[in-house]
Amino acid sequence: MTTVSLAGLTLSVAAVTDPGLRRPANEDSMLAVGPAFVVADGMGGYECGDLASAAVVSAFADRLQGAEYGSFADVHAALLDADDRVEVVARSTRTGAGSTATGAVLIEHAGRPHWLVFNVGDSRVYRHLGSDLEQLTHDHSLGRELVESGQLRAEDLATYPDRNVITRAIGAADSLADSWLVPVVTGERLLLCSDGLHGELADEDIRAVLTMSGHPESAARVLVERAKEHGGRDNITVIVIDVVAGGASVLADGTTEAHEVVIHEFDDDTLTVSQ
Repeated sequence: MTTVSLAGLTLSVAAVTDPGLRRPANEDSMLAVGPAFVVADGMGGYECGDLASAAVVSAFADRLQGAEYGSFADVHAALLDADDRVEVVARSTRTGAGSTATGAVLIEHAGRPHWLVFNVGDSRVYRHLGSDLEQLTHDHSLGRELVESGQLRAEDLATYPDRNVITRAIGAADSLADSWLVPVVTGERLLLCSDGLHGELADEDIRAVLTMSGHPESAARVLVERAKEHGGRDNITVIVIDVVAGGASVLADGTTEAHEVVIHEFDDDTLTVSQ
């Protein structure tokens, strides 16, 4: 566990990655030094999945590591760079390569620190505040798209055999990232994870661990161990970030003094912002 001071904030951060119980190698990569916190889950087999995820993380590290704040432009450029780097990895293989990419980058918006949360694929970012857990990202998976289109019942998703087929990935034809601008709130806990965690543990199990665990390091290690106890069928990577001080305050009605969430959509040429 490390304590990070950035942009007037005090953050407590812990990160753990584990190959799990079934995979011969760990194809996950992570960045947990700020202002960019990133989890990437590589695809393409043990020969190149790890290279693909490492390429994603290195793109963000090269552009953002050591800065106090990131920016919209930085994140946009890092995503494009990551896509280019993964394509280079893919060209060296016969079967191709890709990677998920999810993260939270500290930026300044309207004079306050915010998280620019982004996602491509099915790695996730959760926000835990009090005893409530909220998934901030949306999975880009076949199962989720079928549920949203009404072709699959939500209660049947857990047993649908192709539920985890990824519909967007860095290095793939569709690498469009969704992102959200979220105020940094004192007392909140962010969880970034690969599907090796949420594929084994239900959200209620994740919420219980985050609620009961004191320090981020304890929470991270317990989550990984619980995922392994439930099968550990994939690589497991988690980053837990506690906002100790410097963020917005929670008001008596449960809202915060900061701005509402703003949704951003990146593509290769433009950044669209809507409220």
